[in-house]
Amino acid sequence: MNRFETALSYPLSLREKGLARKMQHMLCTVAVILLCAGTAQPTTAAMLDGIDLPEQYEGRYKKLIEELRCLVCQNETLADSHAELAVDLRREIREKMVKGESDKEITEFLVARYGDFVLYNPPVKPITLMLWYGPFALLAIGVLIAVITIRRRGRATPPTLSAAHHQQVQDLLRKQDEGKGS
Repeated sequence: MNRFETALSYPLSLREKGLARKMQHMLCTVAVILLCAGTAQPTTAAMLDGIDLPEQYEGRYKKLIEELRCLVCQNETLADSHAELAVDLRREIREKMVKGESDKEITEFLVARYGDFVLYNPPVKPITLMLWYGPFALLAIGVLIAVITIRRRGRATPPTLSAAHHQQVQDLLRKQDEGKGS
């Protein structure tokens, strides 16, 4: 007898035993998840790199590192990147915040040092025009080429055969028909 049968006053069928084992497994899984969730401490963005940042800067810090690009990963924000340069940049930002610099001053410092590429949304200015409008220009050029090609195909006249070539085709067709008829 297993422990389920002794706990209940009647014996369980094989199907009921299987269901009871599944329930027991599911309850254990839920208990483990709850225990892990209860012991996990919330990690603030500033604590990711092991340096404490006063709570008053936390919101500004999170917002700023979400707006800046990791120069190594290039497709991630500083907040998402685990590259060493990203860690260094986050430390630099924290130090500048604690020193009392504004977000604008910090951003200007990083742009002066690394260029507009450090900004996840670079500003529209003459040097970034191709970045902002280049895809639309390429799309317009592609549509224009497609329209011109389609129009040219519509106007094209089929090539005409000379009288001699026309006679050769007729002779070949006649021979083909005679070959089928026999």
